[in-house]
Amino acid sequence: MGCFELFGTERVRSLRDLKGKRVAVSALGSGRHIFLASMLVHVGLDPRRDVDWVTRPVAESMQMFEQAEIDAFMGFPPEPQELRAKKTGHVVVNTTTDKPWSQYFCCMVLANRDFVRKYRAFLKAANVCALEPQRAVKLRADKGYTVGSEYALQTITELPYDRWREYDPEDTVRFFALRLHEAGMVKSSPQKIISQGTDWRFLKELKKELKA
Repeated sequence: MGCFELFGTERVRSLRDLKGKRVAVSALGSGRHIFLASMLVHVGLDPRRDVDWVTRPVAESMQMFEQAEIDAFMGFPPEPQELRAKKTGHVVVNTTTDKPWSQYFCCMVLANRDFVRKYRAFLKAANVCALEPQRAVKLRADKGYTVGSEYALQTITELPYDRWREYDPEDTVRFFALRLHEAGMVKSSPQKIISQGTDWRFLKELKKELKA
């Protein structure tokens, strides 16, 4: 489940169609680039050789996409909402609804043990997004984090925030670590990354607490 949406021109109808195409991301090594690279590996493409990556600021990339100077654009809210409103291009992959991406987290917050134990409400805030989206958008606007609420409310109501209790974050780490390992973008095996870099005990305790 995630926010990323891959938009394409008429030349791009599927992920495999990206071979030899110009694809815009904000920077190599950015979240957009790494996520899309893992998607390419999943369908048998080599992200280091099969795609012509175009690195530009987001606003410039969107303009290039609207003018058909690039073939695909990896969007993050509110960009997908803006492109749909303008009827620019079409959605190739929506990570919120399209499998297998919708079965895993696309974004995870990493924090040390002391932080999560001190700020226990940090994870409980996800319930506000899931159960009271209008309140969540208002809180963001009041704090100055959101300019305009139309796209923000649309985004927050489309995303399945409530599934964070159901999904297994370890499965997500394993899935994407394997994809990136296959692409040669990370050297450590998924098993090593999970065993040395994760500790899910607090999250499991919190899930039990919220369920009760």
